[in-house]
Amino acid sequence: MRCTSFAALALALVTVRAAGQSTSQGASKEPQVEFELMTWPEVASALAAGKTTALFYTGGTEQRGPQNVNGGHNLMGRATVRAIALKLGNAIAMPVLPYTPNNASAALPGTIGLTPEILEAVLERVAEQAIVTGFKNVILMGDHGGGQPAVYRTVASTLDAKYAPQGIHVYYCDEVYTKAQADFDKWLADHGYPPSQHAGIPDTSEMLYLGGDVWVRRELIKTAVGEPSPAVGGGPSASRNGIVGDARRSSAELGKMFFDMKVDYAVGQIRRFLAQQHDR
Repeated sequence: MRCTSFAALALALVTVRAAGQSTSQGASKEPQVEFELMTWPEVASALAAGKTTALFYTGGTEQRGPQNVNGGHNLMGRATVRAIALKLGNAIAMPVLPYTPNNASAALPGTIGLTPEILEAVLERVAEQAIVTGFKNVILMGDHGGGQPAVYRTVASTLDAKYAPQGIHVYYCDEVYTKAQADFDKWLADHGYPPSQHAGIPDTSEMLYLGGDVWVRRELIKTAVGEPSPAVGGGPSASRNGIVGDARRSSAELGKMFFDMKVDYAVGQIRRFLAQQHDR
C-alpha cells in the first residue's frame, strides 16, 4: 500500500495550512488542543497527561458556489476537529489537510484536488508519524466526500492490523460525515426545506454560523440556486454556477444545528472505538 513515489508530496502537503478562524486562546480558559499551535514541550506534556488520541481531519479546496469561499472544507474542518478534541478531552487536533480527491475546472476555477492514491499515501504517512510521536490512537475523518469511505477505511484497517499488537489503534470515524449529513438532510426534508447537495443549505449554513460574512457572500444567498448544465457525470460539474440544489434558505441557526450534530456524532463514535479496547 505504501506509495513511496508520493513521499515528497506527502511531506509537502501536510505543511500546507488553510486560513481559518482565529484560534488564539487569548483570555480563553479552554485548553490548547491544536497541535500546530502547541510547542513540543506542550505536546509532550499533553501526551504524558493522557491526551494520546490524534485527530486527523481532512478538508479540501473546492468551489462552493458563488456565495461561499473555496476553502470552506478546510475552514469548517478546523473548527470541527478542534471542537471534537475539546469535547473528548483526551485528544489533540492535528493540522487539517487542505487537499482531497477532486478535479480542477477552468469553468469553475475554485478546485485543487488530489487523486485517491495520493491521499492514501499521505494519510498513511501522517498516521504513522503520529504514532512515532507518541499517540496511541489515531482517528481519520474528513469534511469532503472524496476518498470516503474507501481510502480512509483502507488506511485505518491496514494500520490498525499492523499496530494493534503494540496496543496502538487507527480508526476511521465516518459518522461525522456520512451519518451527520444523512440525518441533517432528512431533518431538512421533514421540515419542508428544499433538497441540496453541493454548496446548498448545509454547507452555506455551517459557513454562515462559523465564519459569517468573511466566509459567505451573504448578499448572494438570495440567488444561490443551482443552474443545471448538460455536463455528464452529475455532481458540481453538472451546474453552471457550482450549486447543486437550493441554498436560499440557509441560516446561521441551521449551521449551528449541523455543526453540533457533526461534533456530537464524531465524539460518540470515537468514544465507542476507545471503549472497545477495554472490552477486549
